[in-house]
Amino acid sequence: MSIFRDPVSERLSQEKIKIQLNGFVGSSKSILSSSIIKDSKSPQLFILNDKESANYFINDLENLIKHEVFFYPASYRRTYQIEETDNSNILLRAEVLNKLNNKRNSIIVSYPEAISEKVVSRKILNKKTITLSIFDTYHLDSLEKILIENNFTQTDFVTDPGQFSIRGGILDVFSYADENPFRIEFYDNEIESIRLFNINTQLSIERREQISIIPNTDAKKVSEKKVSFLEYLPQNATIWIDDILHTAGILQKNFDKAEEEFKKLSSESKILHISANEIFTNANEFTNQIINFRFVNFSSNIFFESDFEINSNIIPLTSINKKFDILFNELVNLQNKEYKNIIMCSSEEQKERFEQILENEDREIHVTTIVGNLHEGFIDHNNKIAIYTDHQIFNRHHRFKSKTKFADKQAITLKQLTNLKIGDFVTHIDHGIGEFSGLHKIENNGKKQESIKLIYKGGDILYISVHSLHKISKYSGKEGHHPSVNQLGSSKWQTTKNKTKNRIKKIAYNLIQLYAKRKTIDGFSYSPDTYLQHELEASFMWEDTPDQTSANIAIKEDMEKNTPMDRLVCGDVGFGKTEIAIRAAFKAITDNKQVAVLVPTTILALQHYKTFKTRLKEFACNVDYINRFKTTKQQNETIKELSEGKIDILIGTHRIVGKDIKFKDLGLLIIDEEQKFGVNIKDKLKKLKSNVDILTLSATPIPRTLQFSLLGARDLSVINTPPPNRIAIKTEIVYFDEEIIRDAIQYEISRNGQVFFIHNRIENIKEVASTIQRLVPNAKVKIGHGQLDGKILEELMIGFIEGDYDVLISTTIVENGVDVPNANTIIINNAHNFGLSDLHQMRGRVGRSNRQAFCYLISPPSYQLSNDSRKRLNALEQFSNLGSGFSIAMRDLDIRGAGDLLGADQSGFINEIGFEMYQKILNEAVEELKQEKFNELFSDSNQEYFIKDCQIDTDLEILIPDTYIANVEERLNIYKDLISITEEEKLQQFKKNLEDRFGEIPKPVEDLISSMKLKWISRKLGFERLLLKNKEMRAYFTTKKDSLYFSSDSFGKILEYLKQNFKTSKMKENSDKLILIIENIYSANKAIEVCNNIWGIKIRN
Repeated sequence: MSIFRDPVSERLSQEKIKIQLNGFVGSSKSILSSSIIKDSKSPQLFILNDKESANYFINDLENLIKHEVFFYPASYRRTYQIEETDNSNILLRAEVLNKLNNKRNSIIVSYPEAISEKVVSRKILNKKTITLSIFDTYHLDSLEKILIENNFTQTDFVTDPGQFSIRGGILDVFSYADENPFRIEFYDNEIESIRLFNINTQLSIERREQISIIPNTDAKKVSEKKVSFLEYLPQNATIWIDDILHTAGILQKNFDKAEEEFKKLSSESKILHISANEIFTNANEFTNQIINFRFVNFSSNIFFESDFEINSNIIPLTSINKKFDILFNELVNLQNKEYKNIIMCSSEEQKERFEQILENEDREIHVTTIVGNLHEGFIDHNNKIAIYTDHQIFNRHHRFKSKTKFADKQAITLKQLTNLKIGDFVTHIDHGIGEFSGLHKIENNGKKQESIKLIYKGGDILYISVHSLHKISKYSGKEGHHPSVNQLGSSKWQTTKNKTKNRIKKIAYNLIQLYAKRKTIDGFSYSPDTYLQHELEASFMWEDTPDQTSANIAIKEDMEKNTPMDRLVCGDVGFGKTEIAIRAAFKAITDNKQVAVLVPTTILALQHYKTFKTRLKEFACNVDYINRFKTTKQQNETIKELSEGKIDILIGTHRIVGKDIKFKDLGLLIIDEEQKFGVNIKDKLKKLKSNVDILTLSATPIPRTLQFSLLGARDLSVINTPPPNRIAIKTEIVYFDEEIIRDAIQYEISRNGQVFFIHNRIENIKEVASTIQRLVPNAKVKIGHGQLDGKILEELMIGFIEGDYDVLISTTIVENGVDVPNANTIIINNAHNFGLSDLHQMRGRVGRSNRQAFCYLISPPSYQLSNDSRKRLNALEQFSNLGSGFSIAMRDLDIRGAGDLLGADQSGFINEIGFEMYQKILNEAVEELKQEKFNELFSDSNQEYFIKDCQIDTDLEILIPDTYIANVEERLNIYKDLISITEEEKLQQFKKNLEDRFGEIPKPVEDLISSMKLKWISRKLGFERLLLKNKEMRAYFTTKKDSLYFSSDSFGKILEYLKQNFKTSKMKENSDKLILIIENIYSANKAIEVCNNIWGIKIRN
């Protein structure tokens, strides 16, 4: 976007020129820079004042020019903590060094802390970089040796930078300068192909002709002597600095701090001697180097004498906050002075929204609307240009999109969770809980096959065929719960299983019956969205997540139907459920209906009242609440106005369902955290519900598998994605250090914030409070715990929400739904004693606004912790993003979610049999119910199969050889993946994936895959068991004589085949078992061919 007359470009062609730019504010800096650098043939380095400014500047540039902009961040979390590095940042740094080392013209954005770190010299980087091309000849052993010398670590599978793995003729390696790792395939010693692959799927995604494998440029071992980052810049580079005095000051401050800390470390350790000069650049070194480059200073702070100075006349744009009369007056005023007015809109929707508002204005206003994101608008009086941003006009939240590499790994996958290790407990659907003892090879007629070995009570052993893998699952109950192992042949397991199944059936029956009944009741059909509805939704200050959009659409579709809505919306705290509820409420109001919002606590009632009131203040809506903080007179006034229809939305606790509460025309009931209400309230709710639309919100995540099972019983929307660009909570594991605690609290209070301090022992909580008060005498400190009177605790929490005091020292009673946007630091004492899900939920109390939030986990040194505690804390520190794949924590919450959805007593069953097995039994129970009791309602979804499963037994060698996949855990995962496939297309993809990852597929694996296809067609034909031995196929039918199968087309096809092939096939009965025998079956593929021929037979009716 070239909107400025460019007075700088020509002068920047001169070497070592110093230019001073005065008065450039907001995004005028990025617009001027973009117009100059878009055609530049030399590297450009921008040093902004801090990391946040750098990120906003990058976002601006990326919206203004087509070139890639590179971010160069600091590698250390704190300048002097050189052991604590961030892998993602190291990748970004290595990428920049690699670009500069290869003399590529790059646009780089950084900030003082990043520039202050010294880097590996060019000489060492070149020496350590491995460049590979297709058809190069290389000995794999030599390459392995070089990688180890360069500090790469050999692993089974590559998931992190600095790792490599070798499988046969395939080398996987993760360079430090690339977002994805490389897969190099050799034929003898020649490189046959080079591909990038995805770390989560481990599958190839892109081919490359040539690659460079870069080591960790920040590792201390790489080089004894490091150099300043500026040494990588060629002489023709231009350095742009926000404020050179500020940058030099930060460099010196950090250098001095590091020197102080290193001296302290050296005095404590006789071995460790680090000089700050080895690792950091000081102000003097920096300014001496910068003088040799072309240099542009954006600040009026003069450091060097400039060769050329430009004075602008630019003023920043203040927030309009939807005051359109002020905006339009300003636009007309500027238009009359022949200024060009530009409106930058973040999306097409926002552009349409602005243009629609502009159309309703009587005056003729000329503006140019452009879709694009800029950080801050401004008015340039010299160039007669005014730039406005939609987020400043509409008061929308604006946040930069963080530059990051390696984002896919921000999750602990479900696969990692369910990986079986020797000693893990597993649940077999027929035999109960046993202990996993690994994969074992068994010989069958001289041919090897692989089985899973389980150990049961008394040392009894059970071998399970890989074909029956779907019958077992890893046991997972609540964290810390250990199950008791079952005895083989005992009836105890069957009793537990039947008891669980019957209980589930009872609950599921009620849910499905409610669903069926709801389909027959007439409800109110709401009108399609009005202009006001669109305006409300567009005025939301955050960007909708895809899940929010889906939930919003689903709710509106439900409301516009003529049957009553009953939808459950699940999602973690802070994921935007309240906004969804507000939109639904507004839709009801625009059709002259009233809305009731039922919440479990007085605090939540007050919070919801404020949120609803604020969001709907510009739309003529009367929002009120009722709770015990109102006087009797006030409550009576509210009840009277409600019955007269003067109140549109009433928010309250169980008081809302009282006998004296009468709505004039209730259309929508919103229930927040239904599981927290007692039986009496739920009974009253049933009467209130009748034909009213119901929207239920839950912060407890409902497991996905449960969702699918109950999809027909309850309409469900799940919000899994956190709000975009929510700032990750900085999480640190620290010892109980008074200095750290004082600094953390003082910093939060200094920015007018509040602090949660969690201490879970009531007996000495007052001592902790005294310590905090001593450390931070100016802080207002209060104590809250579960033994306080309910009303006192409630008032205490409201006081904290209202900002009456600074630090709340409490046990874990920090309520799940309570939202304190001003509290952005949480300190958790003895964090090692909490479960991961509890820690995750407690940390979720902060980081709810657009401010950086902090979480400090206080625990003893790691060597004093148990392995589990250490893993928990490290996982929490590593996965700091809100909702960032918190599968481990979710596992524990899933159990709570299942209990909440199906009844709290279910948690006992889940712990007894394991969560995965509970889900399997649930699926079975719901499927049986659908077929037995609700066949008509679910006729479309009922399956055509007469049997649940077909067991395949064979003397063929069907297994994955150790030589193909050596890692036992991965071999087991591959078996599990194969067993779960039910379609030909997915099976072909599975084969391609295997070849991609492990090379050419050996015959035993080909036969294993064929046996899966045989299993599918056998189940279709109605075989319960298929035996392939001695060149003969034996198919066993169901033993239920009254089965409808024997009058089905499937059985008819088999009888027809017998007629046509009587020489090679026969049917015989053996001990009440009906068996089909077919001769001359030499392989699994021949058996598939015969079964397909049977299935293809046409039956004459």
